[in-house]
Amino acid sequence: MTRFALAVDLGGTKIEAALVDENGEVLTPSRNRVPTGREITPDGLRSAVSAVVGAAIDQLPFDAEFAGAGIGSAGPVDLVSGTIHPVNMPGVRGFALVEAVRDSVVADMGLTDAAITLRHDGGALAFAESWLGVAAGTRASLSIVVSTGVGGGIVIDGAPIGGATGNAGHLGQMHSAEHGGELTLEEVASGPASVQWAQLAGWQGSTGEQLSDDARRGDRVAREAIERSATAVGRTLADVSTLLDLEIVAISGGFSFVADDYVELVGAALRDWADLPYAQGTRVVRSGLGPDGPLVGAAALALR
Repeated sequence: MTRFALAVDLGGTKIEAALVDENGEVLTPSRNRVPTGREITPDGLRSAVSAVVGAAIDQLPFDAEFAGAGIGSAGPVDLVSGTIHPVNMPGVRGFALVEAVRDSVVADMGLTDAAITLRHDGGALAFAESWLGVAAGTRASLSIVVSTGVGGGIVIDGAPIGGATGNAGHLGQMHSAEHGGELTLEEVASGPASVQWAQLAGWQGSTGEQLSDDARRGDRVAREAIERSATAVGRTLADVSTLLDLEIVAISGGFSFVADDYVELVGAALRDWADLPYAQGTRVVRSGLGPDGPLVGAAALALR
């Protein structure tokens, strides 16, 4: 009998759910998503949770074992109360996400005692990378997402590190070495922040995709915006690796694809900024799980 977990991934632009088996394979027909966005309300989010969870559970094979649900959410999160306090969705701070998922599981399956585990999305992704991705077999790894926001997660000796409240890994809210430390890494290196910086420098585009295209065509400002982002990320990772003695960093997120050499630029900035040889030796690579990583990580919370 195959075990499946319900995986739920909540981010600033969408909520996605799917069934994932014990080998980390996503059951494709069960995968579905609903937009979220900065203006989403508690009622809107509850409706979205119900929609994606219900559609995923409808695809559960009749002879499968249900292992419970794992949730990776934009954070911070409160593991005790099961609530979320996402930086980029102010209208749903304090939303009882675990309760909403549980209510949907009960409504669709009649299960009142299903185990439901919440972590912030960076931590879930890091767990996936250490299980099946590029960090498998390593002793100390970090996964970072560079997208609309910037987040991350840490795994040491195969165990995700949550810290006192479960929120360890919020790299985006660390302060960047540039600009006198007044800006956070997210305010410097995220996709929207990079677009805004380029616009203030005279660039005429409005999206990360346009920034990428113009940089490939030789636009100086667009390229500088990309290098600025990668340098800020690399310098932050150098400091984190000095603290944690990381073996590998896995990079994912939509904005990390803004240039073919983005990951290499981050790695070069890390090596240049780090003072100690062990930190300089940290490998910076692209995520090995692609778009499945967040769902696989959420499922791992229930399966492992």
